[in-house]
Amino acid sequence: MQADTPTEPEALSPVCAAVLADRYLGPKETTRDQVFRRVAQALAAAEVPERRAHVASLFYGNMLLGAIGAGRIMANAGLARHATMVNCFVHPIVAPDAPVASLADIERALHQAQATLRMGGGVGYDFSSVAPVDARCARPNGATGGVCAVIDRFDQACRSLPLGDTRGGAQMAVLRCDHPDLGAFVAAKRGRKRWTTFNVSVAVTDAFMQAVADDAPWPLLHRAEPNAPLRAAGAYRLDNGSWCYATPPARHLWGLIVEGAHDSAEPGLLFIDTINAANDLADIETIAATNPCGEQPLPPWGSCVLGPIDLSRWVQWPFGVGGQPMFDFVGLGRAVQIQVRMLDNAIDITRWPQEEHMREARAKRRIGVGVTGLADALTMLCLPYDAPEARNMAAQIARCLRDNAYAASTALARERGPYPLFRAERSLAPGHFAAALPRAVRESIARHGLRNSHLLSLAPTGSVSLAFGDNCSSGVEPAFDWAYQRRVRIQHGPPQLYRIENRASRHFRALHGNHAALPGYFVKASQVSGLDHLRMVATLQPFIDASISKTVLISGGVSRAEVDALLFHAWRLRLKGITVFRPDTAADDVLAVLPTADGRPACGC
Repeated sequence: MQADTPTEPEALSPVCAAVLADRYLGPKETTRDQVFRRVAQALAAAEVPERRAHVASLFYGNMLLGAIGAGRIMANAGLARHATMVNCFVHPIVAPDAPVASLADIERALHQAQATLRMGGGVGYDFSSVAPVDARCARPNGATGGVCAVIDRFDQACRSLPLGDTRGGAQMAVLRCDHPDLGAFVAAKRGRKRWTTFNVSVAVTDAFMQAVADDAPWPLLHRAEPNAPLRAAGAYRLDNGSWCYATPPARHLWGLIVEGAHDSAEPGLLFIDTINAANDLADIETIAATNPCGEQPLPPWGSCVLGPIDLSRWVQWPFGVGGQPMFDFVGLGRAVQIQVRMLDNAIDITRWPQEEHMREARAKRRIGVGVTGLADALTMLCLPYDAPEARNMAAQIARCLRDNAYAASTALARERGPYPLFRAERSLAPGHFAAALPRAVRESIARHGLRNSHLLSLAPTGSVSLAFGDNCSSGVEPAFDWAYQRRVRIQHGPPQLYRIENRASRHFRALHGNHAALPGYFVKASQVSGLDHLRMVATLQPFIDASISKTVLISGGVSRAEVDALLFHAWRLRLKGITVFRPDTAADDVLAVLPTADGRPACGC
């Protein structure tokens, strides 16, 4: 039997009820069931009229089983709000093919960012086109002040918006590893509350990482407009039109990155060559940035609608009560196929902040089926999160997600047509993601195409895991703890402190009594080594066509050298990105013992 049956769950804990009411209940709604019915009906509106009632019933039943939309869907679907159902966006700073962002480009990008943030979307940007701080430009008022000054403006613009959502605006600033402002960018958030609406990441290339390995010099470059006297003292022009500002040792720059990651969890790293090499649309788009939490690498104007599935709901005989614990792959597969249809529908009925978003989304139809409660599911299966057996189970679950998502997308393509830019010879080419699918799915793709260019994205799921998952473990993270205190801000008031218990722990005690000792397979985040965090991401990544939001939680006593080794090993494992977090006991953390998140802005996923 399943851990839960498709009925309205037990009474919510105070914190789960507070988050539900604050972020997701619509007018006159008082229960999750009402949210599910509203969302299901709204998303079924994309169907032909005679099928809407049936499809709404499918979506509703799937939500009862733990397959929900991400935060923007659950908050906004079916309501008259001027809001979007899309969590993830990436905006360009510069016009296409322009080498340097002008002041006019930046003003336009600021206006576009504000419009998207107002509608509830989180936005990522690649700021590498912004001229360095010490660049000189012959045009009057042409200097931008450098990357950090420009990000200051975006941060202030976001903080000044009258956002009704208590999560606030979320942004991601990305800078390439060869930009002359790299040192200032990496140090900008250390020791002070600068860029509070931003996460920051460095886009590192394979060439840079190899230069670090070889202790080689690394040129800091910036392109200029043709024949423009854009320069800095000591800079010299290269044959390709770029200015070389300096050539420090790559290990010096790497040391700055490691120091920031160790001391303040920023910057994260995006292994940008790995991201682009793994992208099945690499011949028609170049990715330089991600959404604010990193699970969705996107091209300019790219976006993605997300929807996690609570894996803990698909464990049969949890903790071995009534039989050997097993995972219901058949049931999960059915849920994934319905989820694909629901998220595909969202593309057609959501409100779009910009016309460019809609055109890009409808040309490629990116969606992100994801998960939450992975750690709870493993615990219910009596598997310690950091054990090889747990990673083997996680791989089986991820394979189930992948195969069923692609099977559903090709079935939708047969019904509705493939995404407009689909080409079978591209998708099924050797080495591409779809080439590893089961033969029957590949044959169907060859005949009918794919409805969606990308289908899988493992996002953080903090607030929806509270409101709809009864505080199951978030995303693919290990459980923070089994019982702890958490500060939650409600209605823009001061944070309130709640006692909170993990869902798997609560289920175990319901079966065995409140005083039963938790078995050894109850492994919490602080017990998982940094290397085992990386191993879990490396296990999941081959089955995920977008990316994975995962924080590598490390103990307070870990040295910079150990962080250095972890970050470098993540590149060796061919991960798409990494963020580490070392708790600061002096900080006023969201959680009373150890943060579940890294203090970076929330995506609301």
